Amino acid sequence: MAAVWSEHTKLSHWLRIEILATECRAGKGEVPMEDLQTIKSRAAFDVDRVKEIERKTRHDVAAFIDNLTENIGPAARHLHYGMTSSDVLDTALALQMRDAADLLIAGAGDLLRATVSKAREHAHSFMAGRTHGIHAEPTTFGLKVAGWAFELDRGRERLHRARRAISAGKLSGVVGTFAGGDPDIEAYVCEALGLEPDPASTQVVARDRHAELTSALAILAGTLDRIATEMRHLARTEVAEVQEPFVAGEQKGSSAMPHKRNPWRFERMSGMARIVRAAVTPAVENQALWHERDISHSSVERVMLPDACLALDFMLAEATTLLEGMVVDTERMLENMEVSYGLMFSQNVLLHLIDSGMPRDDAYRLVQKGAVAAWETRTHLRSVLSNTPEVTSRFRATELDDFFDEARYLEHVDHVIKRLDQIVIA
Repeated sequence: MAAVWSEHTKLSHWLRIEILATECRAGKGEVPMEDLQTIKSRAAFDVDRVKEIERKTRHDVAAFIDNLTENIGPAARHLHYGMTSSDVLDTALALQMRDAADLLIAGAGDLLRATVSKAREHAHSFMAGRTHGIHAEPTTFGLKVAGWAFELDRGRERLHRARRAISAGKLSGVVGTFAGGDPDIEAYVCEALGLEPDPASTQVVARDRHAELTSALAILAGTLDRIATEMRHLARTEVAEVQEPFVAGEQKGSSAMPHKRNPWRFERMSGMARIVRAAVTPAVENQALWHERDISHSSVERVMLPDACLALDFMLAEATTLLEGMVVDTERMLENMEVSYGLMFSQNVLLHLIDSGMPRDDAYRLVQKGAVAAWETRTHLRSVLSNTPEVTSRFRATELDDFFDEARYLEHVDHVIKRLDQIVIA
């Protein structure tokens, strides 16, 4: 990813665009073939030399052309003919964004593969489901991870759509009228590069495309933040159901406390997600440029796009490593289910009371009263209900036991896990 956004890569794209445009003109008879061959054989640039020239010209593309001219000689007069800087800049940027998207799509695929595998592995790993941070009803760790998998798959598809959107170039001249050339040159260059010509560019390619890519990056980063936040909660001492990979005897969790085993890598992921999300506002604001173009978008994109892509690329790789190596304590999950004294089964009790003919509100208040008593006296809800006449008059003890049967909550788990087969992992 660093190579995609390097200065050398960018200038290499510039050179390819310039040569392709000249090649097209040569095919039309506008450039002597011997000059084209001279350009191709001698065209070279030096990043440091371009920067040196730019300090004088205060113009990056002009400095680049000057450096090429130094190396090519008189035949260089055919370069950049009828073109404007943004013809080179925006078309090259499309190539960089496309290459970055390819890497991110591949990274998302690797993470998706690890996530689907973990969901299937723990399809029946029973644990407390939590809403508002409070025990709700039993679920499985596999179901939790399956939700991440489908979200990651949607994020990958957004990247595919954004990749198509940003794969557009332009060589339409200073205000998009092709006054310095003709549409054939644009078509020739874009086809050679695997891009679509922007159908109605001004001096630039419209920035809604770039905003779409940045939004896709931010949403995917949000998914990773969701995973990281959940893992951080599950790693807390009071929960301790999942832990990051840790190398005892080598790794240190704290400079002061030898016992510490912190979820610092997931915390870092949450922090980096903020960097990626922060790129969305400037990307959207870049859509509104003055008339056919101003330069307010350029400085933003030089920082925003590489930073967001680099951060997300790292996050995807890191998340893959963490999910593959995380320690899932299924015994601890079962232990934690007991700390709420059977309250997670309250809805099942409620439904059986309703089925027995009790009005819903009466049943709700009866179970709620029992739940309060269970919590305050630290007594299992089953025991409280066994001493509640309104319940024992309707159900035998064995029936009461069935209300707290965990199998009910596993009944349809495989139905959800089976849906993972819909995800195509190349």
